[in-house]
Amino acid sequence: MADLELRQDGEVVWATLNRPERLNALSRNLVEDLRAFFVDLYWRRDVRVVVLQGAGDAFCAGLDLKERAEPQGDRSIGAGLTAQRRISEIVIAMRRCPQPIVACVNGAAAGGGFALALASDIRIATPTTRMNAAFIRIGLSACDIGVSYFLPRMVGSSVAAEYMLTGRFITAERAHELGLVSQIVPAQELAGTAQGFVDDMLHATPLGLRLTKEALNHAIDAGGLEAAIAMEDRNQILASADGDFGEGVKAFLEKRRPVYSRREG
Repeated sequence: MADLELRQDGEVVWATLNRPERLNALSRNLVEDLRAFFVDLYWRRDVRVVVLQGAGDAFCAGLDLKERAEPQGDRSIGAGLTAQRRISEIVIAMRRCPQPIVACVNGAAAGGGFALALASDIRIATPTTRMNAAFIRIGLSACDIGVSYFLPRMVGSSVAAEYMLTGRFITAERAHELGLVSQIVPAQELAGTAQGFVDDMLHATPLGLRLTKEALNHAIDAGGLEAAIAMEDRNQILASADGDFGEGVKAFLEKRRPVYSRREG
C-alpha cells in the first residue's frame, strides 16, 4: 500500500496521504513521494487542479517521530541540512507548481501537516480540525517548513506570534474567523465541497488558471501596486492571446461549460 495514493480523474489529481494508522504522519517514504509528486507537477499539462487529503480521521500529524527516533548514527550538520531540505522542498514545490491545490483538512494538521495545509491554495475544514506549529513543543523552533512565511501573511504577525510561540492549536472555528479556511463542513461532505471548488476552477482556461496562481504568489511579495499591476497586465494579454480565450467567452455567452483544447506546452 502506497504512503501517497494518487488518483487522477480527468484533469484533477486526488492526492491522499495514506498512513491512517499513524494519523498520516510524514514517514521518509511519504516525504519522498510528496516531493517527487509536487516537483513533477510543474511540467504537467494534463493536471489542472490537485486535491490534497488525508486517509482516515486526520489530515497529517506532522513528522513521524517514532521513525525519526530510530538510531541514525553520527550525522553531520551538512547531512542534517540536506535531510531538512528534502522536507521543506515540498512546500516550495507546492507554491511553484501552477496547479491550484485544495486541501481537505480533517482532524489534526500539526507540524509538517500544518505546513502542507498552509502551502495549499484553498483549505476546507471539518469541526474536528486542529492545526498547530507543533515543532516548538518538541524542542525545535516553530519557524519550519515555510510556516513563518505563510502564517503571518495570512493572519498577521501578532496572531502568528500567538500560535507559533506557544504551539497552541487553532480550532476550526478560529481558523475560519482568521480566514485560514474557506469553509467548515462535516467530514462526509469534504470531498463534495472540494469537488465544487474544482468544478468552478475548471471553468477557467488552462492558461488563465495557471497565470492566476502565479500572479497571486508574486503579488504577496510584490514591491508595490505598480509592480503587481504590471504583472497583471502582462498576464491578461497572454491569456487573451491564448486560443482558449475565445471559447471561454463563447461558453459564457451561451451559458454552457467551456470545452478547452488540451494543447501541450
